[in-house]
Amino acid sequence: MGFGIPTVSTVPRPFPGVIPNVIALPYGRCPPFHMKAPSWRSLLKLMARLSGTRMEPTMEAMAVVKTEMKLRIVVSFVKVHHAASEWDTVLYMTIDHPVPPNAPTGWKYRNGDTNSLPWSYTLSQIPPFLRDGADAPMSKFYTIPCTNEMPHPTLPISFPNLATYLASALENSRDAMHDSSSSVRRLAKCVDQFYPNDRMGLDDAPERAGMRQRLKNFVGIGSKPQRDRNAEMYELVTPFVPDEYGR
Repeated sequence: MGFGIPTVSTVPRPFPGVIPNVIALPYGRCPPFHMKAPSWRSLLKLMARLSGTRMEPTMEAMAVVKTEMKLRIVVSFVKVHHAASEWDTVLYMTIDHPVPPNAPTGWKYRNGDTNSLPWSYTLSQIPPFLRDGADAPMSKFYTIPCTNEMPHPTLPISFPNLATYLASALENSRDAMHDSSSSVRRLAKCVDQFYPNDRMGLDDAPERAGMRQRLKNFVGIGSKPQRDRNAEMYELVTPFVPDEYGR
């Protein structure tokens, strides 16, 4: 978790610090903020339980931008070793930045292509796991597009609300699974390929339940006592162990 380069290893290690209550994102030239987890499921579980943590713009960003600031999210899947079968999930986040009218090939940043990084990611050095393209042998990435039904999140945003947004993004991707002309289905294909057991949980919840309630059922909120923040971070960097609340 941070603005540096994610560490990918075959041996998960606990987070060495304390999760802050506020994560402040700069505007403009700054590396994207990232979070890493052993799976898509463990990432959503962590975020859904950290109700006291939120993301917001820095004071400097608010002094520059006088309109709503949107979050641009790229989901990356990174193989932990060339001979391993495990893949980590890495979530990258920046504040959206308008594409200059005279930008070369600016059109590709405006068409909602899930295979292209947002313009805000080009303003600083692109993280290593995103440089090889959206479908490299050791890494994949998916840029969550903006739609009428699911616009980009507005800052500030709490981690539980961000988890709900990510769960909705996966559900929208599943809805497009049979549309061969749409790149939106790529997120669901990656999650299903790398974490086949993650299909259970949210998918098993009643369709009539709203996404927020389905996510609560998925992570066990209200079903067992809340653990402290460091315990949640340990789960983030430790392989998921099934229990009575997540099968």
